[in-house]
Amino acid sequence: MSDTEITALAPMGMITLRGDLETLGRAVEAVTACPLPDRRLSTAAGAHRVLWMSPDELMLLTGYDEAPALAASLTNALAAEFATVAVVSDARAVFDITGPGARQVITSLAPVDLRALAETEVRRTRLAQIPAAFWRTGDGFRLICFRSVAKYAEDVLRNAAGTHPMVQGA
Repeated sequence: MSDTEITALAPMGMITLRGDLETLGRAVEAVTACPLPDRRLSTAAGAHRVLWMSPDELMLLTGYDEAPALAASLTNALAAEFATVAVVSDARAVFDITGPGARQVITSLAPVDLRALAETEVRRTRLAQIPAAFWRTGDGFRLICFRSVAKYAEDVLRNAAGTHPMVQGA
């Protein structure tokens, strides 16, 4: 699958919000214009994307430098609510898996039927041995995982794609 590219991306702004989804959704839409996504889906407006992560959690993706100010705006919007807002940009790593073999790379590492994955669906799963989330982008997928396991994630992705230096040298 050397027709597949694995690209480690620069840090992006990520804000996790926990609480009642309807309440979070109203605040996120007021601040970003992104509507509340349905279960396991995402929505986007401008440079912002909101991911449904669990029944009480959303993740807002934005520019890295924008995240602190957006988090402050969201904290103010949710001041009277039982909710948490946290910038987690530096705690996550982001990868793009692109090219004709991208689907096979994900399929070989995660127990997911990609034929059933909706266009805007966000899938939380295990990638090899680590928790990860991914969604479709153009001709591939974008994947996020904890930064503490980023090197392992990159290695297993490259191994599955046949682009890891140890695989190429074999």
